[in-house]
Amino acid sequence: MTKLLENIHRAVNIGLVNEMKVVADRMGIDIFEVVDAAATKPFGFTPYYPGPGLGGHCIPIDPFYLTWKAREYGLHTRFIELSGEVNQAMPEYVVSKTMDGLNDQGKALKGSRVLVLGIAYKKNVDDMRESPSVAIMELLEAKGAQVAYSDPHVLHFPKMREHHFELSSEPLTAENLASFDAVVLATDHDRFDYELILEHAPILVDTRGKYRAANKTVIKA
Repeated sequence: MTKLLENIHRAVNIGLVNEMKVVADRMGIDIFEVVDAAATKPFGFTPYYPGPGLGGHCIPIDPFYLTWKAREYGLHTRFIELSGEVNQAMPEYVVSKTMDGLNDQGKALKGSRVLVLGIAYKKNVDDMRESPSVAIMELLEAKGAQVAYSDPHVLHFPKMREHHFELSSEPLTAENLASFDAVVLATDHDRFDYELILEHAPILVDTRGKYRAANKTVIKA
């Protein structure tokens, strides 16, 4: 129960900040600036930052063990289920923002080449479990995009029980970045050359707040 409470605490707060991100984006407000400002309060606030969804083995899965068990006792865990709905919807939100960016350039998602940066579920690891990046790739492909990825920690897309791509990691060169119609930053590995990406990506969709201060137009997702 202690582990479940800790996992649920993070799942609920990540769901909250992901929902706030969508609201703030519609209002033209930088959610990362909002979180940083709120974190200046000396007590009572723990900063959680939004992203493209939840990954890993614990937070996307473990809270629902309690949901299942609670039903045996006639209880409905509304916070857990609501946060799950919000977090599971984030890959769709990222794809929607990518479509908006392409539309602004007079392009359709169908037939466009889209590069996803980072397919591990969090930075600087090779763990693919429940990665929202994979959900983004599948949604893009389902809508007709030609999908590729680049991840210095995952050189070849692994065999997974529910997901399959015959892909290897793309090299991040100026020429290769420029050959794609859109680039989606899904996992912010330290080994990425962020200046190179910013300079050469025709359309850059940032789900991690890495480009908050960028002069070039970046789509915040």
